[in-house]
Amino acid sequence: MVGKRAIGLGMAALALSGSTGCFSPPPDAEARLLALEAEGQKMDEALDTVEERLLGSQAQVQLWQELGRRHRQVSAVHCQHADEHTTAILAHQQKQEEKARLNKRRSVAAVDTAVLTSGKVAQSGHN
Repeated sequence: MVGKRAIGLGMAALALSGSTGCFSPPPDAEARLLALEAEGQKMDEALDTVEERLLGSQAQVQLWQELGRRHRQVSAVHCQHADEHTTAILAHQQKQEEKARLNKRRSVAAVDTAVLTSGKVAQSGHN
């Protein structure tokens, strides 16, 4: 049985290989082949264009992501420095207010001592 089967397959292969060379292609086969090759070329060009646009878009997305990352870093640094600066401004303002209170007390105390020691109110100018 194995021999008959092998012989049958061999005959079929021989018939198939022999028949391919015996037939001539249809007359419009060459024109269809050229049309298919031209269409394939157009498809390749279209795909190249799409690929180029996708790569450009991908590069632009990466650029925007990098800019976003840098913006977050700069914003964090700015917030930290602004907080430190604001704290320093408030401390300076409190220091200046305290100085103003002390100066006011001193000037009131100086007027009070002038009145108490002489018994007269200090006059400015000439009589």
